[in-house]
Amino acid sequence: MRLTGLALSVGVLAVTVAASLAVGSQAIPLPELWRQLWHPDGGESAAVLHELRLPRTLLGLCVGVALGLAGALMQALTRNPLADPGLLGVNAGASLSVVCAILFLGAHDVTAWVWFSMAGALAAAVTVHLLGSHHPTRLVLAGAAVSASLLAAVNGVLALDSGAFDQWRFWDVGALAGRPLDVVAQVAPFVLVGSVLALSLARGLDAIALGDQAGRALGASLGRTRLLGGLAVALLCGAATAAAGPIGFVGLMAPHAVRAFTGPGHRRLLAHSALLAPAVLLGADVLGRVVARPAELESGVVTAFVGAPVFIYLLRRRRVIAP
Repeated sequence: MRLTGLALSVGVLAVTVAASLAVGSQAIPLPELWRQLWHPDGGESAAVLHELRLPRTLLGLCVGVALGLAGALMQALTRNPLADPGLLGVNAGASLSVVCAILFLGAHDVTAWVWFSMAGALAAAVTVHLLGSHHPTRLVLAGAAVSASLLAAVNGVLALDSGAFDQWRFWDVGALAGRPLDVVAQVAPFVLVGSVLALSLARGLDAIALGDQAGRALGASLGRTRLLGGLAVALLCGAATAAAGPIGFVGLMAPHAVRAFTGPGHRRLLAHSALLAPAVLLGADVLGRVVARPAELESGVVTAFVGAPVFIYLLRRRRVIAP
């Protein structure tokens, strides 16, 4: 059963990767796609594949893995099945940092924004953890307060310069398109470290799910797990937000879909979330290319359209499967 579920998740991811490479304003048949992937002939199809679709597909894989693991971690650490990676104020911290970089430092390139975004995301996450004292309820409240304050600061800074707003909204909408391959190389190390850290915390997260008293009775170091889990969330969500902008609901939807067939055990939950979340993100990216052809809808817009009804449905259910 475990191997079947793993094979299914890998299969779904493989299908969405193929669709991301093949589907667009110019469709590429699968035999041609395979040939151009390994033996490009320098034609139009090769240029579209290697210069446009391959970078955005690799970025989608990287960002999707980060959001899926960050969402599963957030739901476990806060014991809140509706938690989303943005709960720690990471998105708001990244947004404020990018806005300040554009307005005050003259940073006008996406590759430069990555480092400012990462710094802002990490700073926001650390602030929330200091205020929340690693308690689930306090973390949620601290995250909401910090997010509101930072977003108010973003609006205040943007009011100073309309040109900065025009540049910032390109990043803030959340998209995989328009990002060079250098962006993937910049954020991939952070995603790798965060992923390894997240997967190593599975046993501690299982103990947290039982409650603090039961977890301590089992000998688990809950404070250490929450500290390292918060660091992993900051790395993963910070890297994803830096690379593609704030993309919502992927980290909410993927763990819930996975939990339906893996159960509450976090070792399998984290592994499957890392496979299904990039499939969700790449699927949204492909859908955005199809519904508005020949133009495109950004991935962040599509995930919001799909994710908002899912969130409302989960909120109205009498019983939400707890993490």
